[in-house]
Amino acid sequence: MTDLTALKYTEEHEWLAIDGASATVGITDFAAEKLGDVVFVELPAVGTEITAGSVVGEIESTKSVGELYAPLAGTVTEVNDAVVDDPSLVNAEPFAGGWLIKIAIAEGAADVLLDRDAYVALTEG
Repeated sequence: MTDLTALKYTEEHEWLAIDGASATVGITDFAAEKLGDVVFVELPAVGTEITAGSVVGEIESTKSVGELYAPLAGTVTEVNDAVVDDPSLVNAEPFAGGWLIKIAIAEGAADVLLDRDAYVALTEG
């Protein structure tokens, strides 16, 4: 199990596991539950330059279609092809096998992220 307190979060319900200048990104269990059963995931190509807040993909569920927003500025270094092939991983393992992309973080970009307590307060408010 991932240590949820070690992760960073966005107001768009994404989590980030930051390791130096790299971040693994996924959607939170809260977002996965609100979406319902995820049936389709579209992710950006490796090498895509992204800016914080820009749309970088799409997540479709039985309830709705949602956009995936870039949590940080940087470059996409890896995509989780397993999630593209089996979108249900987003629901089953949102903090593990259901990760979406990895990003090489632009310098200073991670300063705007929420810690776990701030994210929990956001979802309970």
